[in-house]
Amino acid sequence: MAVMVTGGAGYIGSHMVLALLDRGEKVVVLDNLSTGFASAVPTNVPLVVGDMGDQALVASAMREHAIDTVVHFAAKIVVPESVSDPLGYYLNNTVKARALIETAVECGVKHFVFSSTAAVYGDVSGDPVDEDDPTSPVSPYGRSKLMTEWILRDTAAAHPLKFVVLRYFNVAGADPKGRTGQSTPAATHLIKVACQTALGQRPFLEIFGTDFPTRDGSCLRDYIHVTDLANAHIASLDHLRAGGDNLTLNCGYGQGYSVLEVVETVKRVSGVDFETRRSGRRAGDPAAIVATGERVREVLGWTPQYDDLDTIVTHALEWEKHLTTPNAR
Repeated sequence: MAVMVTGGAGYIGSHMVLALLDRGEKVVVLDNLSTGFASAVPTNVPLVVGDMGDQALVASAMREHAIDTVVHFAAKIVVPESVSDPLGYYLNNTVKARALIETAVECGVKHFVFSSTAAVYGDVSGDPVDEDDPTSPVSPYGRSKLMTEWILRDTAAAHPLKFVVLRYFNVAGADPKGRTGQSTPAATHLIKVACQTALGQRPFLEIFGTDFPTRDGSCLRDYIHVTDLANAHIASLDHLRAGGDNLTLNCGYGQGYSVLEVVETVKRVSGVDFETRRSGRRAGDPAAIVATGERVREVLGWTPQYDDLDTIVTHALEWEKHLTTPNAR
């Protein structure tokens, strides 16, 4: 039996592939390479290049490789873009995810781990959120992910498919061994953009919104190291294989940092005092989202290893330096 990682050539997915390989799992990657990189997939891992909405292709791959578990990362993820292109986000994140889930059921997949988002909670005004809080997303991105949670929950009630939904907070950093990281040049992740600016790849860093009701006026977010997040997926997989119940869990550290605090950390770690410019708020950005972060530890026994902003920034900066070398992706 094998694990199919959708979006496994992308940022978080490539870390999951490494985590699975590190423990001897058989892995297959499905990715349309719209934002991922074939070079991010290890040479000993089959790469199926195609769309998750192509049910004939996906079914063929699932049967050929005896897939019994799907870990689903493939998605559009940029909040402001979802506001300007809601139909594209609902198509990719909801309609095609529904097709993937249907194919998984038809092919006898037993376990499904879904990459959701803290954006399903909406604007929570700075209060730490737990899994029982109401969902009220303020962007098409958040709504597209919440719809897929509903589809997965309803499907599992009608078919022998067990699932874990992981609601991510802000993912950052890179593989501590330097094997993979956030490689998309135009990515919008704050820590990546700040590291690029520190390395002189951008002339300045734009800060969107300094009038939010937070301690310094900039957005407050809970940053989680991508390797810790991959390990939460591994713990979810072990939970399902042991016969565990369906779960919906937050993945965060329970500690919020503002945009301005993150920028100062990148400046300090890099030793570069780069230019910043302040702009208005972006559409769809809530003021603050921070996890309570307790249930995932209690239920899955997950213990973060890199719960430190300096460490996250250091690993992200090292990956950006790697990308400047010849032939690096």
